[in-house]
Amino acid sequence: MPQASASLSSTRLVTASPETLPTSTPVHTAVLIGRFQPLHNGHMALLHAALERARQVVVVLGSAWQAPNPKNPFSWQERAQMLHEALSPDDARRVHCVPVRDYYNEPLWVQAVRDAVGAHVPEGASVALVGHFKDASSSYLARFPGWELISLPRLGQFDATPLRDIFLGDGDASPQALESALARLSAQVPDSTLQFLRRWAQTPLYARMQQEWRMLSAYRQAWSQAPYAPVFVTVDALLRCRIPSKDPRSHDQVLLIQRGHAPGKGLWALPGGFLEQRDSLWQSCVRELREETCSAISEADLLAALQTVQVFDHPDRSLRGRTITHVHYLDLGVQPGLPPVQGADDAAQARWVPVADLPQMEGEFFEDHFQILCQFLPIALSNEQPQERPAAARSA
Repeated sequence: MPQASASLSSTRLVTASPETLPTSTPVHTAVLIGRFQPLHNGHMALLHAALERARQVVVVLGSAWQAPNPKNPFSWQERAQMLHEALSPDDARRVHCVPVRDYYNEPLWVQAVRDAVGAHVPEGASVALVGHFKDASSSYLARFPGWELISLPRLGQFDATPLRDIFLGDGDASPQALESALARLSAQVPDSTLQFLRRWAQTPLYARMQQEWRMLSAYRQAWSQAPYAPVFVTVDALLRCRIPSKDPRSHDQVLLIQRGHAPGKGLWALPGGFLEQRDSLWQSCVRELREETCSAISEADLLAALQTVQVFDHPDRSLRGRTITHVHYLDLGVQPGLPPVQGADDAAQARWVPVADLPQMEGEFFEDHFQILCQFLPIALSNEQPQERPAAARSA
């Protein structure tokens, strides 16, 4: 795949105001990276500036292919729909939306962005990254060498968090509360986005996201009086087993639980939980595995199966707050059959899942648990939507 930067030998930083963009040196492709949860007028100002500056715009939709949560409630298809509905037909034809997942690994994420953009850019064409970068210009230049950087002044409201708080927190369950929340958003989002949100609020997912938003708000409020921001320590058990099978897809399996409570109710996850005050990491891992799956595997056999313990500590991996987990990778090797399991405690169910089935379940996992599985298991990532959620109906 040709890289967009093939013919660029240096990187330029251009600071411009919107009114000077049409007379600036044109580029072939402008790149705009964001989550757009939801699309708001600040995004639109950047997008229009990019359209004035370049022949085409590639919009990178981050946090794609993940289960919906109060921070990322909308699928990448829904966000692409919001973007195209907010543009004129002529401008919409010049905008390409590409999804990129969260890797919690910057080099992998940067390469995924470059690959996604490169698929829409002829070899040798010029590329510019457009945005409001504050003091992060040097960081972006280091991530995307060969791309021009066009740093624009702040063009309106750039933080979508308070908009989601209004939509999910103030919408309540009544039509009157929803309309009141939408009225508060009307000056900050395009009219087409407002209509999208009105339609989306009629889906079952809206009530679920409201419930999760309230739970997480209460959770953070409970810690708000702490003398310093809390750091939570957790453990997870990644238990793998291979069995004789005529179906090669069923040979290699991993143990998962389905969460029984918010946050992430109904989503798949590794068995695990918070570190107890008097437990070692290993003791907590064994305890959580037994409590959530009713596993009868002896501690000696589990210890013999332990391959490694890896820390996952990305600051944004959990909406509950800074949460550092210790994943215990346990490989039982080849067994005559799968050890029996049953969901209990915080788990609605527990079951063995073929590793070959995991890529199609990516959008059903809690937090970063799918990415954790990818660190240990032979999972082939796909850029096809695993299981597309029904989008809000398009406007007529």
